[in-house]
Amino acid sequence: MKVLVVDDHAIVRDGLARLLAADGAHQILQAAAGREALALARAQRPELIVLDLNLPGLGGLELLRRLARLTDARILVLSMHAEPLYARRALEAGAAGYVSKNASPAELMAAVRKVAAGGRFVEAEIAQAIALGGGAENLDVLSPRELEIMRLLAGGASLAEIAGALGVGYKTVANTLTLMKSKLGVARTADLVRLAIETGVS
Repeated sequence: MKVLVVDDHAIVRDGLARLLAADGAHQILQAAAGREALALARAQRPELIVLDLNLPGLGGLELLRRLARLTDARILVLSMHAEPLYARRALEAGAAGYVSKNASPAELMAAVRKVAAGGRFVEAEIAQAIALGGGAENLDVLSPRELEIMRLLAGGASLAEIAGALGVGYKTVANTLTLMKSKLGVARTADLVRLAIETGVS
């Protein structure tokens, strides 16, 4: 089986290559960035792509969509994000599987085998959160005020600047952020910023 591993960290790529080789992958290709991944996928036609979504340059869901259109390869996302919202978006964009970097090597290899065989695989804890309704399909769960805060975050505004722009107190903004994270199933303000950018809030 020919596998393309896409991750901007060499130590992660090498570790994955060793795991895959031990499991019987005959040819393992590596890419550190999105455009390199597209070129290799086009030229080498891998059967499986293991893809990190946090890449420099062209990255994230746009790269996933392009790879899904470009190749018949099965795509397994291996991400630092364990939130169900990210898994939903990746699966909608064309991934056949989603595993966080918190997963054990055994679970990762189970995902590789299942996806390579034509099935779908979502890490157990993330799948359970999705089944229970964790995360949101989109930003429709946010109020107009919350969407405005997302827009300002994406533009690089600090909490104090957001409070000033909206004419409310700093604590009100901080409390609203906590509520937004709960609604969207993410843990950090940085995740809200990333979501705002990825979903085009502006």
